[in-house]
Amino acid sequence: MRRGPLNRPPQATPRPARRRATPLTAALALLAALPGCATVNKVSDTLLGTGGPSVGQPGYVSGFLGGVAADEPRAALAGREVLSSGGTAADAAVAVGLTLAVTLPSRAGLGGGGACIAYSPNPRGQAAGVPEAVLFTAPAPAQPGANADRPAAVPMLARGLFLLHARYGSRPFETIIASAEELARFGAPVSRALAKDLALVAAPLLADPNARVVFSQNGVPLTEGQMLRQPDLGSTLSQLRVAGVGDMYVGTLAGRIVQDSALIGGPMTVADLRGALPKLAAPLFTTYGNDRVAFLPPPADGGLAADAAFDTLAAHPSDLSAAGARALAVASRYRAGGGTPEAVLAARDLPAAGPMVFPASTSFTTLDRNGNAVACALTMNNLFGTGRILPGLGFLAAASPNAVPPPLLAAGLVWNDNIKAFRAEAAGSGQSGAPLAVAAALMNTLRSNQPMPVPVPEPGRANVIACPGYLPGDNSTCGWANDPRESGLALGAN
Repeated sequence: MRRGPLNRPPQATPRPARRRATPLTAALALLAALPGCATVNKVSDTLLGTGGPSVGQPGYVSGFLGGVAADEPRAALAGREVLSSGGTAADAAVAVGLTLAVTLPSRAGLGGGGACIAYSPNPRGQAAGVPEAVLFTAPAPAQPGANADRPAAVPMLARGLFLLHARYGSRPFETIIASAEELARFGAPVSRALAKDLALVAAPLLADPNARVVFSQNGVPLTEGQMLRQPDLGSTLSQLRVAGVGDMYVGTLAGRIVQDSALIGGPMTVADLRGALPKLAAPLFTTYGNDRVAFLPPPADGGLAADAAFDTLAAHPSDLSAAGARALAVASRYRAGGGTPEAVLAARDLPAAGPMVFPASTSFTTLDRNGNAVACALTMNNLFGTGRILPGLGFLAAASPNAVPPPLLAAGLVWNDNIKAFRAEAAGSGQSGAPLAVAAALMNTLRSNQPMPVPVPEPGRANVIACPGYLPGDNSTCGWANDPRESGLALGAN
């Protein structure tokens, strides 16, 4: 909120008799004596019913509201709409994540999972002004099960986003679900990002009859601009909105998932769903100048690899090749049982990583007007997961991490711990290039004071938000950027 000069009520002309003020008049007079005419206008508009949008409606926040950067345009717009309605960065992140589950189901979905770094500058808040990791990677079922010809992961997206919201959100969770539900039920144009993924795997994906109904028109894969309608997914989102996220893990939806997962060769049990819990964890920390940098910790070990790449770039800013090699060597050693993250980061002369194909992912970043920030990476553990949609539920099952190598989920955030203020964040994708994408995006942003002044190295992609003047602080310095080689969107208002 911008604070103006102290507004004092004018001196009243003496009257023969004093008139008793009504409660409403007295309240407005008191408000007029407080700093910040914008606050007076907001409250008086609410009391009198003559103002603009109320909290929860787009347009409620005027002026600076923060920003969003995501790999799919409609998801970015959904996040900005939440910020405009007065939501926090976490509220916006939930909106982006759920919208991606509708508009970019190749890389995000109710059947998949991911990881986020969340930051609140409030030293008396949940994490005392220090970034916190929210981890909801989709695990394998405890037992492979009979007829597991396409093993599925246990769904984690809904629980993970709910935990993020419970810690840092302010708007009702069900109202955020409603927006994604509407998109699924009534349809949204296929984005360039989704059309590109569909073209890559059309033949095996459309072999599934349920996927063929959703992703094709008369057996021909949908192309950019055609309508993607997912009424079954809309019904599932409606059930989550009405019955709550817990229904997907211990209620009616849980029973349907168990039944339907067996039909698509990726069986899981009620115990698998009940036991699949997201968790909070301390990120991996390093320093850069007067600032601190936080990276996702394992099991999102792309953050560990990004930390290694960032430390290499801090010493040798132009040696991107060495930073990328170091990132993959550290991830390889950790996955081979090389010890704790700290021990692996401290190890030198690690052998080069062997060839490995990592699953696809997607990423996004959000920032609100108060300096709260979230950076996330989401995945289906394979492009379109198992390629099979749970009948009647409308969402793809993610691939089991026992059947494919886990993806390198990478995100990082920079803040100043002395003044408790946000400076920059980046989230990456691009399979093996995701860790270097995050490290290079942050380093380039910190050195130039611009959000991603140059594209990150291939095959990585990144979404970046930065406030070189810190936030809370100088919001006029804040900016946002998504990778110029892709079809995402970065937007906000300042």
